[in-house]
Amino acid sequence: MGISEKNTALIATMLGAFLTPYMGSAINLALPAISQEFNLQAVTTSWIATAYLLTAAVCLVPLGRLADIIGRKRIFTWGTVLFTLSSLLCAVAPSTPLLITARILQGIGSPMIFGTGVAILTSVFPPGEKGKVLGLNTAAVYLGLTIGPVLGGILTQQLGWRSIFLSGAFFGTIAFLNVNFNLKGEWAEAHGEHFDMVGTLLYGANLIAIMYGLSKLPTRLGFACLLGGVVLLLIFLLYESKQTYPVLNLLLFRNNQVFTFSNIAALINYAATFAVGFLMSFYLQLIKGLKPQEAGMVLLIQPLIQALFSPLTGRLSDKVEPRWVASSGMALTAFGLAALIFITPITSLFHIYLILGILGFGFAFFSSPNTNAVMGAVPRPSYGVAAGILGTMRLLGQMLSLGIAMMIFAIYLGEHPISSAAVPVLLKIMRSSFGIFTVLCGLGIIASLMRGRRNAIS
Repeated sequence: MGISEKNTALIATMLGAFLTPYMGSAINLALPAISQEFNLQAVTTSWIATAYLLTAAVCLVPLGRLADIIGRKRIFTWGTVLFTLSSLLCAVAPSTPLLITARILQGIGSPMIFGTGVAILTSVFPPGEKGKVLGLNTAAVYLGLTIGPVLGGILTQQLGWRSIFLSGAFFGTIAFLNVNFNLKGEWAEAHGEHFDMVGTLLYGANLIAIMYGLSKLPTRLGFACLLGGVVLLLIFLLYESKQTYPVLNLLLFRNNQVFTFSNIAALINYAATFAVGFLMSFYLQLIKGLKPQEAGMVLLIQPLIQALFSPLTGRLSDKVEPRWVASSGMALTAFGLAALIFITPITSLFHIYLILGILGFGFAFFSSPNTNAVMGAVPRPSYGVAAGILGTMRLLGQMLSLGIAMMIFAIYLGEHPISSAAVPVLLKIMRSSFGIFTVLCGLGIIASLMRGRRNAIS
């Protein structure tokens, strides 16, 4: 593949990588407004985000496998279409159930975009350039995270929360046009292999049961769903171990310490960090009294630093062991999370900026090197599945992070709307959440260090 073709692939996948995190971070600024408009409880509000994440987690690995078989560009293109149309449905949804339904459709389209994008990059670029381009791709993700809070706050304040979804449809249309007309190649290195439909159904069922159970803890229904999900997970693993072409290739984990512990580190990292934007959005608007636009500007610092430094850390991980770079990033993140435990209503915005900046550095030093370690530890025909597994770890971590926050909300607030909570109660919720997240991050440092030396496979 020539230089211009490689650059075209890079631009196309970066555009797709920008799209989904932009929507996710923008919605965080709109959740208080959506909660007030529909008078929602904390747990119901969380499902506007969780429904999307759960659907994406269920679809990501199977769609990565399907992309390996029928073509990564094809799945990528279809994903931009579905994401655009579902964004329009979100914008016109008249009720919470319809809004959540449209978010589920977004959750199908999103993994078709960001799951296959990483696989396309690793198919196109040689091993010596993977860290660099994965760093650029990660920078596009963080650019979406950077623009999301700012534009999300402005749109929510000036035009209402529905305009955020219209902007998502706009960016989705641009992504579709760019991919459809500019990306000419196709990659289907598992072409002709069988698609494991039974395994896909078992995989989706166990994830849904586990994550729904987590959202219902500590009720009996929650424990029952959690137990059922674990049983289904064991059945799934047993079934997959006997398949010639499994949807989840368990051999990727066997005797591959780098791949296994890099994915575990990713799961823990996102479980410890994803709810930060969610919690800080409520803190800034309900405790500090900022408007959505102002809150978005405060939240800008974290993803901005991520976007600036991810290409550098990705390039660094081509030369230095990824575990050392990623582990140092996890340590910085733990320090930032610990600092958030002690914020109060009178904490200065400069102090908040400083803490969010530390978290931004931590994320930048972790994400790109960790992705480089994962994708360098598997053979080319498995790139789509490997990218899907890594993306699933991210989504499961994000759901677990929101699940922890929502469980703490439920303990302190019960059935009351978030907007009715007193400031001391909201502060207790935040401190409890950030305390748990700090401990999780400490475990993540251990997992990151245990991955061992890179074992790149071409």
